[in-house]
Amino acid sequence: MIEPHDALRLLNGGPVALLTTRFRNETNVMPVIWTVSLSRRPPLIGVAMNQSRHTHDMVRFAEEFALNFPGRDLLNHTHYFGAVSGADVGKLELAKLPTFKASKISAPLIEHCLAYVECSLQEALRLGDHTLFVGRVLVVQAEEEAFDETWRLEEREYRPLHYLGVDRYAVLGERLQAELRTTEEGAIELAEAVEERERREEEEAREAERRKREGEEA
Repeated sequence: MIEPHDALRLLNGGPVALLTTRFRNETNVMPVIWTVSLSRRPPLIGVAMNQSRHTHDMVRFAEEFALNFPGRDLLNHTHYFGAVSGADVGKLELAKLPTFKASKISAPLIEHCLAYVECSLQEALRLGDHTLFVGRVLVVQAEEEAFDETWRLEEREYRPLHYLGVDRYAVLGERLQAELRTTEEGAIELAEAVEERERREEEEAREAERRKREGEEA
């Protein structure tokens, strides 16, 4: 189990989330990409949803929802959930995806996802043709292979999906760690400059070692 405020880092990088909700006897799921971290204390996240979506009123009346973060194995399911409406079909039932019970809300969680965030609805703000649903994070879970303070990205099957538009998706390929280094004048060095300096220092060290060996041989 992860601390609630760590849910904010799950949104970093802009991954697709499958939002599940349940109102009365109906469950529904839809992919969402307009998500944002709003507050650390208390941990709040925002999901912008078009007011014409069937899920919109379900979230508004249920006053809770869950975010399920899929990996590449659920690529086709994710696209399908965005292509059809829950007003016409039972998407989860037709997809034959197994679900399991959430800890604190009635909305189901989808098996085989990389991480899960359960939220209660704190506020709903109408903004143009969308509503910003503000969720208060209640419970967060994530696969250890997928998330450790940030998305790990080490194994392909544990990388989250990213929506590019139309029917195109992507996964991130590498996690980089930034290191702030400055020149003698105090300016921040570019990554290329850092790498170039490291190569130069290695070459100088090898050259010094070579000269040392030649001097000993002489």
